[in-house]
Amino acid sequence: MQEQSDHPLTPGLTARLEMTVTDADTAQAVGSGDVPVLGTPRVLALAEAATVAATARQLPAGSTTVGTRVELRHLAPTPVGRTVTAQARLTSVDRRRLVFTVTVTEGDQEVAAGEVERVLVDRHRFVERAGQTS
Repeated sequence: MQEQSDHPLTPGLTARLEMTVTDADTAQAVGSGDVPVLGTPRVLALAEAATVAATARQLPAGSTTVGTRVELRHLAPTPVGRTVTAQARLTSVDRRRLVFTVTVTEGDQEVAAGEVERVLVDRHRFVERAGQTS
């Protein structure tokens, strides 16, 4: 059961980001493999950036979101020089928990797909707690 919240984040928010693959984005460069194609960590970073962009204008003052869970299938290689597009759609809001579906495409080809979960937090409190040592 989804619970209503007092923040303006509602399912349906979307964002789309593009990136042209460079040598710095390859699996070789980021240490996730030894081939000169778009590395999975960069695919994930682009997908997460799209989720952040989807909610950026709707966040309550002093709030931000942080990633808590990712499920991503990297389905096809993308060579240097090609452009990929990440699309994120907010599909579920349960109090502070936000779930997004994400896809990354190159033209008509699906490069990656999955789900990203983020949580709405008070930015100041989060940074303060992160700086504390245990």
